[in-house]
Amino acid sequence: MKFIYIFFFLILFSCNQNENMNKPPIAEKKPFEFEIHGDIRIDNYHWMRLSDDQKNSEKPDSQTIDVINYLNSENEYQKLVMKDTEKLQQKLFNEIKGRIKKDDSSVPVKINNYFYYSRFEKDKEYPFYCRRHKDKVDEEIMLNVHKMAESYDYFSVSGMTVSSNENLLLFGVDTVSRRQYTLRIKDLSNNLLLDDEISNTTGNGVWANDNKTFFYVKKDPITLRSYQIFKHVIGTPQSEDQLVYEEKDETFGCYVSKTKSKKYIMIGSYQTLSSEYRYINADNPNDKFLIINEREKNHEYSVYHYGDYFYILTNHNAKNFRLMKTHVSKPEKNNWVEVIPHREETLIEGIDIFKNYLVIEERTNGLTHLNVKNWNNKKSYYIEFDDPVYTITSTSNPEFDTNKLRFAYSSLVSPSSVYDFSMDNRERKLLKQDEILDKNFSTKNYISKRYYAKSRDGKKIPISIVHRKNIKKNGNNPLLLYGYGSYGYSLDPYFSSVRLSLLDRGFIFAIAHVRGGEDLGRDWYDDGKLLNKKNTFFDFIDCAKFLINENYTDPSCLYASGGSAGGLLMGAILNLEPKLWNGIIASVPFVDVVTTMLDETIPLTTGEFDEWGNPKNKNYYDYIKSYSPYDNVSRKSYPNILITTGFWDSQVQYWEPAKWTAKLRDLKTDNNILIMNCNMDVGHGGESGRFKRYKEIALEYAFLLKLEGVKN
Repeated sequence: MKFIYIFFFLILFSCNQNENMNKPPIAEKKPFEFEIHGDIRIDNYHWMRLSDDQKNSEKPDSQTIDVINYLNSENEYQKLVMKDTEKLQQKLFNEIKGRIKKDDSSVPVKINNYFYYSRFEKDKEYPFYCRRHKDKVDEEIMLNVHKMAESYDYFSVSGMTVSSNENLLLFGVDTVSRRQYTLRIKDLSNNLLLDDEISNTTGNGVWANDNKTFFYVKKDPITLRSYQIFKHVIGTPQSEDQLVYEEKDETFGCYVSKTKSKKYIMIGSYQTLSSEYRYINADNPNDKFLIINEREKNHEYSVYHYGDYFYILTNHNAKNFRLMKTHVSKPEKNNWVEVIPHREETLIEGIDIFKNYLVIEERTNGLTHLNVKNWNNKKSYYIEFDDPVYTITSTSNPEFDTNKLRFAYSSLVSPSSVYDFSMDNRERKLLKQDEILDKNFSTKNYISKRYYAKSRDGKKIPISIVHRKNIKKNGNNPLLLYGYGSYGYSLDPYFSSVRLSLLDRGFIFAIAHVRGGEDLGRDWYDDGKLLNKKNTFFDFIDCAKFLINENYTDPSCLYASGGSAGGLLMGAILNLEPKLWNGIIASVPFVDVVTTMLDETIPLTTGEFDEWGNPKNKNYYDYIKSYSPYDNVSRKSYPNILITTGFWDSQVQYWEPAKWTAKLRDLKTDNNILIMNCNMDVGHGGESGRFKRYKEIALEYAFLLKLEGVKN
């Protein structure tokens, strides 16, 4: 158990407790000076930053005790402020949990001689990972994660992969929530764990075809950058593992994978704007890795294998990517031959190769599409659906010699569905649709729409919207606007049974597909990063004003939500347009942008200079400082704010939202709610259990409903 609880008695009644518990905690100011480019920044709350050594120490120092006391005082204050919603929170939690089928299972996926699937048993937090032989009916439980997790506050299993002989299961375990996994091996023939333990990994490995060798990625213990790839032979200690690749450029990370053909093992090196691949024959794990094409600035590519060829998805002279091919003996770029050309209006996001068909995952006008192309006659077609906004993706297609494509489909009003699709005759078979355990639920009760808001610089920003059909456009509806807008990540309009708890209480839910994502192609991403980052914030604000002008809502009942880089978005819009919102939810928010991007020991930093810019360059420093939420908090009125974070977060360190909360509380001139919930047991992804994660969602929803005066 983490040290926090060992010293619980130190925390419960600390000397810093407020005499009046109705007052919010006031963090002590300890000025710390940063100077660069002749500019001085004073951070009064820099003392809240703890090292990993301090967090893990069995004998916490005075600083650690002060920080823990402060975080716990914020948690207690949050509980006090939200005390009148405790029954509502429990009702929301029960409601959300009650819609979920308890004894559920995934659609089995055939890999060689087995069908693999996961299943849950009633009210258990963690799944069973199972398989059945194609010629047998008996179930084989590979991992009982519920039992494995019994003595842990947090437990996550990652990267499960089975050896070629189908006898050995490789998987990763994280019990801290820092995304640092220990790899273990289970012998499925006798249901016993092997002695091999590989620590500080990304949580996945790749088997060579000899059934005794696998490759894995090790993380830097400080920055958590994925930077080394080792080869491990079963039965040998980790200390004897051979280093086969080291990524020495601190702006790059690396990973290892296996082609669908199972013929090649690939090492991928990646940066925001560049990539590079190496390969060996999976039959020969002792071979030296050969390079596909050397890294180049602004050149991203990915590699697939089919027959005698590597297929290369590349943005070389093709901003939205094109597909090339080259003989495996001549993988360099000057040998690449075009298969699918670049299209200005269409982003190619990925491909899936089958013996007779090529499936291209595309994005056009903000929506995903599957383009099915016959290798033999070159004819192609799209799989079509009727919903105005939806998402579709190829999924779980490990088999090469098949004419069936498995894909997942969802929309704002349609629960997630899994189909098997005949690429020959275009017939589709519904294998599973998520069951919503609510007698009052019907897709007919809701409506989804797509709008386009005009940005201040003339761009058309897509907005996906869903609400109950009985909603009237009278300007009085509570509306939650969600956004992200970074890393080229597109926000697809997906169904959420959780969201029904808001929709059924009269809320409208909307997604702003702002620049910084790739919703409208690569240009859409480029226009929302680096020195164009403010477009992300302005787009979101302009979407909000559009919805107000359309008479959907009003600033008195308008809310916004975003997490991680979406939390940065929340912080920025708070500073830019505080009067536009009645409430904001910022989850694990990245808000101290300048300080973080100047500190290369933080996991978020070195690989992200191409996203935000390197503030050691004055041009980027000035620009980042001009929007960084923490640096731009000022003495003025702010709306109601709920901030959430996790003490063990490896992506956005807990001290960013903690410092931000303290600074906001010091400078804001209003009496609106400002609360922070710091989960002391988890990291960036929140709780690990199936249901426990909904406790935080219930808190967030209760916060919104409290502001709307809804008590049940």
